[in-house]
Amino acid sequence: MNIKIPENYKSGYVSIIGLPNAGKSTLLNALLDIKLSIISARPQTTRKKVLGILSGEDYQVVFIDTPGIISPKYKMQEKLMEYVDDAAQDADILLFIVDASDKKHPVKVDFNALNPKHKPIICLINKIDVIQKADILPLMSLYEKAYGFKTIIPISASLQDGLEELREELVKRLPKGLPYYPPDLITDQPERFFVSEIIREKIFQYYKDEIPYSTEVTIEEFKERERGKDYIYAVIYVERMSQKSIIIGKQGAALKAVSTAARKDIEEFLGRKVYLEVKVKVLEKWRKNELKLKRLGY
Repeated sequence: MNIKIPENYKSGYVSIIGLPNAGKSTLLNALLDIKLSIISARPQTTRKKVLGILSGEDYQVVFIDTPGIISPKYKMQEKLMEYVDDAAQDADILLFIVDASDKKHPVKVDFNALNPKHKPIICLINKIDVIQKADILPLMSLYEKAYGFKTIIPISASLQDGLEELREELVKRLPKGLPYYPPDLITDQPERFFVSEIIREKIFQYYKDEIPYSTEVTIEEFKERERGKDYIYAVIYVERMSQKSIIIGKQGAALKAVSTAARKDIEEFLGRKVYLEVKVKVLEKWRKNELKLKRLGY
């Protein structure tokens, strides 16, 4: 059955960009009212572009969550910044999100390089719930003067404060066009991607220091079964044997805790029971090797 599209229908891509820990993933999840992007209190949790689709009666917004903007120090970080550049180029609108509680304002971003075609930018002052109300207007004024932003919206993504105003502003600015995806679709990513991200989120939650940044997760097998639990075989890659020992822990206790926590979230996400098997393997210096990065999906 064909779905009739209103004549005034609007659609477009909106890329969410900003420094690490500004709240990009929290914002995407709040806008879609579902957890697509993994979240951690630690910076640089997001590594790959996560696409989320918000559809209304006469509009469709395709959001792209991106890694935090950094000065890359090795090959993997260069790849992450390529994702940011690509997302900015693909976008019809840019959402530039800043952390209101950041100690340094305005944060420095080279918009001449990131946005050479001068696409519309909406600046979002996030985490306004953790600063004094009297400080909000001065911050907005600071970013208006620093970058010439015409639209600045104070929000709290975690409390969903200011998001309705943001949605209205986005729909107003969207170009006219047909929907890119079916209206009931929330993302174009396969289930395997989100399963690997859930496991990676648990690694960020359970381990300290450099360990989470040295790991990558791949899903080697994903078997859906009509009877019994689905079978998922995941591999956590690390760069050194010492890191493997830390991930596994004494008598396997650390890995068991991560696997159990991940399995519960995976079951909630998929809406069905799974048997999750997780192994740890060493792939030396994978973050600095082009071929190994390709092998891991970068």
